[in-house]
Amino acid sequence: MKHGKKYLEAIKKIECDKDYSLEEASQLVKELAFAKFTESVDLSVNLQLKKSQSVRDTCVLPNQFQEQKKILVFCKGDKVEEAKAAGATYVGDIDLIDKIRGGWLDFDVAVATPDMMKDVGRLGPILGRKGLMPNPKTQTVTFDVKGALEELQKGRVEFRSDKTGVVHMPIGKIDMDSAKVAENAKIAIKEIIRKKPADAKGEFILSIALSSTMGPGVHVAVKDFMAGL
Repeated sequence: MKHGKKYLEAIKKIECDKDYSLEEASQLVKELAFAKFTESVDLSVNLQLKKSQSVRDTCVLPNQFQEQKKILVFCKGDKVEEAKAAGATYVGDIDLIDKIRGGWLDFDVAVATPDMMKDVGRLGPILGRKGLMPNPKTQTVTFDVKGALEELQKGRVEFRSDKTGVVHMPIGKIDMDSAKVAENAKIAIKEIIRKKPADAKGEFILSIALSSTMGPGVHVAVKDFMAGL
């Protein structure tokens, strides 16, 4: 892959044969950012997984960095008032389903009560492609509407291993204090470890890296991190 001049200048600041502490990496990744916009800080964790294994869940990071999300809730009955009181942007049932089938998608995340999933499931081809389909694995299919909205508003982040066994997830912004970035990263990694498949063998975490949206990755010393847990 061919990189630009700014990227090549940034990578010179990294000691290639060094694995940094999480705190050092969180500071260095800020120094390596060069884009004119406020870049995200991304965490990449390479896991040793079999093809049949995956890691997926959500976590609430202690230091919020995302903009307020537009949350849609599919529900009916007394859950309608609960969703509105909890701060949902849009609340409804068949009316919202019909609106989405007509092409409307002006929301960032969708939550549904289990009794709505028979109807919401018909939106699979639409919401699935956009990553907006409610899913029990991400706690977006639940009767605890208030609890789900509270976590989403605090900045709940979803993580999922890809086909190569790597988890990529945003954990901060480049203009955040590096200590807060490191704290978010530590919590995220702990949650990934917590989701280790019961039948996973050998060393689970193979590598950890932090990077800004446009910048190069900074490798974290895995053994030192694990020893500190």
